[in-house]
Amino acid sequence: MPKVTSDDADIFYEVLGSGPPAVLLHPFPANHELWKPAAQALISHYRVILPDLRGHGDSGVGEGPAVMEKHTEDLVRVLDHAEVGRVPCVGVSIGGYVLFEFWRRFGSRVQSLVLCNTKAPADAPEARAARLQAAAKVMECGTEPFFESMLPKLIGKTTHRMRPDLVEGALRMLRKMSPQAVASVQRGMAERPDSVETLKTISVPTLILTGDEDILTGMAEAELMRRNVRGSRINVIPKAGHYSPWEQPEEVGKLVRGFLDHVRES
Repeated sequence: MPKVTSDDADIFYEVLGSGPPAVLLHPFPANHELWKPAAQALISHYRVILPDLRGHGDSGVGEGPAVMEKHTEDLVRVLDHAEVGRVPCVGVSIGGYVLFEFWRRFGSRVQSLVLCNTKAPADAPEARAARLQAAAKVMECGTEPFFESMLPKLIGKTTHRMRPDLVEGALRMLRKMSPQAVASVQRGMAERPDSVETLKTISVPTLILTGDEDILTGMAEAELMRRNVRGSRINVIPKAGHYSPWEQPEEVGKLVRGFLDHVRES
C-alpha cells in the first residue's frame, strides 16, 4: 500500500481499478478493507482510492485527539499523492464526518458526495460524555470489551443471524486498532462540529444511503440530510445495519456505481 506522511502520522491507502478517480472512506473502528467487496462493482470503470483513516488499519494516529481537521488534511495529502484533483467522495459514519469538514475547507475538490450511514449533528452532551468515557476505558481495560460491545450496534440483526462470517470479519478489522488509536479517534469525534448548517451549502450531486437496521444513524438522520441537501435522494439498504457496505456489498456497490455513472454522464 502507498503511504504519505501527514503532519505527525503516516497515512496508508490502497488503489484498485483504473479510470476516473473516486475516494471511499470507511467507518470507525474499521479500515479500508470494509469497502473492498462493494468496490468490486466500481473497479472496472473507476480508480478507487481507499485510505485507512488516521488511527485505523495501518495508518498512524499521531498525538492528541484525531479531530476532523486532521483527517481532512490527511485526505488532502492522500489525494495529492495519488495525483487526484476534483473527485467523487463516499464516506461511511466517521467517513461522512470527515467529508463534511472536507466540504467546508476544500469544497472545490468535491465532485459529488455519497453520505452513507452517517449523520450531520454534533454529539449531544450525553453522547460526547459516553465517547470520552469509552476512550478512558479502553486505555484502562484494552479494546476487546469495547469491540465486543460495539458489534451489535455496528452490524445489523439479519447479518448477525445469517452471516456470522461477516461478523467475525468485522471483528478482525476492529482488532487492528490499538487502545491509543481508539481513544484518540473517539476524542476527535467528540469534538466534531455540528454540520447541519453545512448541509444547506452542499451544491454537488448527493446520494444518501442508510441501512434499514442501522440503530446508530438510520432513517431519521438520513431524512434530516435529505431535507437540507438540495436535490439529494435516499436509498435504504435492506437487511443492513451501520456497516451496510460490508453487510450488503452488492447492493451498495450497485447504487454507488449507478450514482457515479449518472454524475459523469450529466
